[in-house]
Amino acid sequence: MNSRSASATCAADRALSRRVLRQGGARCAALCAVSTTATAAGLLLPALLGHTLDLLLARAPAARPLGCCAGVVLLLALLDGCAGVLTGTADAHATAGLRRQLTGHVLALGPRATTRFGAGDLVARLVGNAAQAGTAPGALAALLAALAGPVGGVVALGLIDPWLAVVFLTGAPVLALLLRTFARDTSACVADYQRVQGRIADSLAEAVGGFRTIRAAGAEERETARILAPLPELSRAGHRMWRVQGRAAAQAVTVAPLLNLGVLAVAGLLLARHRLSVGELLAASRYAVLATGVGALVGQLAALARARAARGRLAEVCAEPAPGHGSRRLPPGNGRLELRAVTARRGGRTVLDGVDLTVPGGTTLAVVGRSGVGKSLLAEVAGRLTDPDAGEVLLDGVPLPDLARGELRRAVAYAFERPALLGTTVEDTIAFGSTAATPAAVRSAALRARADDFVRRLPDGYATRIADAPRSGGESQRLGLARAFAHGGRLLILDDALSSLDTVTEHRITQTLLAPDPDRTRLLIAHRASTAARADRVAWLDGGRIRAVGTHRELWQEPGYRAVFGDGEETVGVRRGRPVPDGDRDGGSGRRPSAARRDPTGRPPSRGPEPTDVPGEEHPSPDGSGS
Repeated sequence: MNSRSASATCAADRALSRRVLRQGGARCAALCAVSTTATAAGLLLPALLGHTLDLLLARAPAARPLGCCAGVVLLLALLDGCAGVLTGTADAHATAGLRRQLTGHVLALGPRATTRFGAGDLVARLVGNAAQAGTAPGALAALLAALAGPVGGVVALGLIDPWLAVVFLTGAPVLALLLRTFARDTSACVADYQRVQGRIADSLAEAVGGFRTIRAAGAEERETARILAPLPELSRAGHRMWRVQGRAAAQAVTVAPLLNLGVLAVAGLLLARHRLSVGELLAASRYAVLATGVGALVGQLAALARARAARGRLAEVCAEPAPGHGSRRLPPGNGRLELRAVTARRGGRTVLDGVDLTVPGGTTLAVVGRSGVGKSLLAEVAGRLTDPDAGEVLLDGVPLPDLARGELRRAVAYAFERPALLGTTVEDTIAFGSTAATPAAVRSAALRARADDFVRRLPDGYATRIADAPRSGGESQRLGLARAFAHGGRLLILDDALSSLDTVTEHRITQTLLAPDPDRTRLLIAHRASTAARADRVAWLDGGRIRAVGTHRELWQEPGYRAVFGDGEETVGVRRGRPVPDGDRDGGSGRRPSAARRDPTGRPPSRGPEPTDVPGEEHPSPDGSGS
């Protein structure tokens, strides 16, 4: 971690600490008051017991002191219960606040969050570390109460006789040194333990996401070993924690009894000289125990160290700067998109290098290129799912960072190759957005995306729970397309959102999608020659730069452009506007036309009047995405 990120993490840690204490201020104040009252009652009890004992030995009336002792014991029990309830509610409230803040920040960071930390590690921080960091208010209040006990015990010893306090204070520096060493060592061990937990969680998340590949390869045991490989390191960190705590407890057990014996010895001498009563001797013995209450301090310091280490892991995430938003509104326009000298890096590698690109409003631009050239990253930058490292992106002349958040999200709609279908029901999923689409808009969008038929066949139609709706990859893509259509906007960005569709469905959706629409600009990440052929213009991305922009027919003259689609990429004609069935290609022979005989649009050679238009054929894309 460099000095800049370290200072940013420290600043975020302080901000989180203030936020936690501020959010739980009332509960923490109440908890401190209850804990302080309980400590005061605990300090009062030895004096009452000693006074009662003296009265009993003198055969004087002791009913009232006995009643006071019983009342104090009852009060301690009541305060202990209240402290438990307040601690639980304060911890829960603080944890909820931390999770809310961290979740919002991670979503604001977007893809950079998982790139920097990993999905599993983020989940571990959000679930486990947030819960541990949320215990800080209760642990702090408990620590203050635990400190008040020894301090009050020393003061009480001094009030009984100054020599008793002097004897105790001679050994106090040793106890303070023990506690300081314990707090330092515990913090380091806990940080190591939580870091290894995050690594295991991240590996587990990767394995869950790729379970089909793991099962198909028969690599379950190997993956299990990989996920659990850090367990020895986790065990060592855990054992270090217990050794540190055990050593501190052992040292405290050694020092504390010596101090107690010293206080009792001096108290015995004072009793022999008639400077103390028997009741005061009893009280002194109890106060000596309270003054050496290192066990309680060790436990509270350990809890506070765990909370502090967990808060530090949350601060690492919060230290990542989230993109800001302006307050400008878009002028009237139809989605003219401009990328000016856009450079974007991922993993230390420059993926987009000074990209200049203009998409006139109301037109369709297909972006093509080989795997890894940055097509999906360009799509993210175009709608500000992520910010470029250099350059700027403008929509109808306004830089995207200057736009208000709501204005930007209303203007730009996305559809993805693997859409996340969020919401309770199918209708909720299509309507999902910053402003929910109306039921009429949902159904209209589903019709455009060719999703209405299969949705109506579900048990409850649009009211079917999305988790209970069986669907293929293509049907999931159609729901994602419907969601994009339902929210309109002046810029529609499709990141390989047609890759899982069958040939006929893709052709029908593409006809609707690419129909002339002067009010909306469409940016398509394309892997098929047929899709590129239907776009108004094509941007050829190569080596992180725009190599050429033109129509598909114009670019097809370049061998390098043709190579983008691979030798096996073909498009299929239609007969009189009707899609050709898969088994009826090339005149029903089942043979595919030679690539050398294709024309620049990606069509097979014409045999008279038959092929007139080109829906895309289902082939693996060059980058293996399944399109």
